Parts: sequence; structure tokens; C-alpha cells
Amino acid sequence: MDMTKRLERYVRHIRCIGDERYAWAGCAVAALGLALASDLGPHRVWGAVAAAGYATAAILACGARSRPAARVVAVAGAVVVPLVGLVTAGLGQLEITVVERSGQMLLTTGSPYVTDPTAVADFNPYLPGMALFGVLPGDARWWMGGVFVAALAAAGLHRAWLVACPLVALPLAVGGIDLPVVGLMCLGVLLAGQGWPGRAGLVLGSAAALKWTAWPALPVALALIAVRRGGRPALRYAAVALSTAVAAVLPFALANPVGFYRSVIAFPLGLADTTSPAASPLPGHLLAAYVPGGRVIALALLSVSALLIAVSLAVRPPGRTRTAAARLALGLGLAMVLMPATRFGYLIYPLVLGALASRRPQHECTPVIPAALPGEKALA
Repeated sequence: MDMTKRLERYVRHIRCIGDERYAWAGCAVAALGLALASDLGPHRVWGAVAAAGYATAAILACGARSRPAARVVAVAGAVVVPLVGLVTAGLGQLEITVVERSGQMLLTTGSPYVTDPTAVADFNPYLPGMALFGVLPGDARWWMGGVFVAALAAAGLHRAWLVACPLVALPLAVGGIDLPVVGLMCLGVLLAGQGWPGRAGLVLGSAAALKWTAWPALPVALALIAVRRGGRPALRYAAVALSTAVAAVLPFALANPVGFYRSVIAFPLGLADTTSPAASPLPGHLLAAYVPGGRVIALALLSVSALLIAVSLAVRPPGRTRTAAARLALGLGLAMVLMPATRFGYLIYPLVLGALASRRPQHECTPVIPAALPGEKALA
């Protein structure tokens, strides 16, 4: 019997080593392919540096004792080194320039939006809260990455493989607009499942003030709290979440309604005269680009998928954090694939939320933030 157990442990050990080694090797191939195929300078730099880091991690992962070192090398090679190099050289995606300029406009004009945008760089398709990253000193990537990592740590998702995954490491280095959004979404859903409606509302309301992509998390968390805790906590959550989001968005929408509409609504939906550069060959974009009436078809499919997710929340609301995260990952995954103006980078939403959905269930009832809002009790 002892020999059999030892053999089983040895087989699992060998399989784990092989899986990790091949995973890092696959990441190296993907990064190198991006470096060779991309026409964007920051992407080529990241691909070349990250490929070397992933390849080194794959070599280190061949030994059991060096596997932790392999993960450290993967994070350093795919995130830290290219991020420091790109920030030092002043290279990044256009979205970083947009956020930093919107922050400066917020300070000087009181609005982060250009009233009459013409060029792509004039449009700020993000909600007003995103401009705060442009107000803070230094490169906005430090602050956005910091919020993302802190939110993951608070949600118990501080995993080296997740940070080093190319879909996460690339935006961390070149311009991670979606990182703080999805990080706060994970933390908010987790807090909702743990019975902290006020905290969940504050976190998800803050995420909703950054970008429209966070708004689907609001009804999912509401359904989760209603099932687990009842109507009164659900109403408390809804009041905090909506008041936080509205207080951060509405004043700027009213201050410059024309600029807000053109940048935040018309531009992402393809209704502006200037076309969005988000054009990865996913089904929604392919329909809009190559099928007569394809944009209408893509938007119709997007609406149907949103309706089905909404119906599922009413018919079979999620009763656990993992279920809520999985439902949200599915809905956002469908949305990112079907949007007419989309990019592969948006897949970070289903990836990170899927990581939350796959966590071990014992974390469900262990609050990560012991302090409560004034007048709020932890409903564990």
C-alpha cells in the first residue's frame, strides 16, 4: 500500500512539473509570436522581453524545487522588467495617453472630455473615475496595476500564474485600463458573497465609475446578496453601489453632456464619425466588418446574450460566490466576443473572473476585510 501511494504521489509530481513546464513554454511561444507579428512598438518590446522570461521559467520548472523560482522569473520577465523598461522609455498604448490627458483636463477644465473630438486620441471612452489615474503623479500604469494587484490580494487571488499569464502581463506592461476594473469586480463579488453588502456596494460602485464593463457586476452581486442574505441587505447594497457610481459619473455627464455622449457612448458603439481602433478578429467585429447589416446583427446578438443572462439571474440566481463569478465571466465573455469594436485584451475579464470562480469554496465564509461601514454588520 505504501508503495502504491508513493507511486501515485510521484506520478502527480511528474505531471505537475510537466504541465507547468509546457505552460511556460507555450507562453514563450505566444509572446514571441506577438513580438514578430505586432505592428505596435510597445507590444513588440513586451513580446521579446517576456518570451525570454517565459523560456527561462520553463527551464526552471523542470525541477520540483525550482518551480517557485520559475514563477518568480515568469512574473519578473513578463511584467516587472518590460513595465520598468517601457515606462522609462515613455512607451505605452494610446489609452495611457488618453487617461493621463483626461486627468489633466479634469484639473484644468473640470471635465475629462473633449466637447468636439475628431481624432482617435481626442476620445476618452472611459467613465470619469478613470481620469483619477491621470491626476495621480507618475505613469498611470503604476496606479492601475497597483489597484489590480491589491484587489486580487484582498480577494485571495494573488497567484503568480495569473499575474504572469500573457493576457494579464501584457496590459500590465503596456497599458492596463481594464485591470483595476476587473480587480475591483472580483473583490466586490467576493464581498457580496461574504455578506458585506455595504462594502460590496462601495467597491462595485467604484468599479462602475471607471468603465461600462463593470456595470454587469452590479445586478449579479445584487442577486447573490438577495439569495444569501435577503431583501434588506440587497437594498443596502444597491443604494451604496448606485449612489457611489452616480455621484462619480453624473456631475461630469451634466457638466459636458455633448463630450460625454460622443466619447463614452457614441465612440464605443461605433456611432461616431471616427472609428474605434479596437478591431480584433472576433465574431462581433467580423460580422460588423464583412456581413451586410453585420453591426446590427452583432448588437442584436449582444442584446440577446445580455437578456439571457438577466433571465438566468431571475430564474436561477447564484447562491455562491463561485457561481456568481462564473455567471459574470460567461456574460462578459459573450459580450467581449460579440461587441463590434472589440479586442483580445478584453478577454481578461472572463479570465480573472474565471479564476475567482475556480477558487476553493472554503474561502466563501472567511471575510478578508474585518472592518465594517458605519452601521453595517458582517453577515457571516
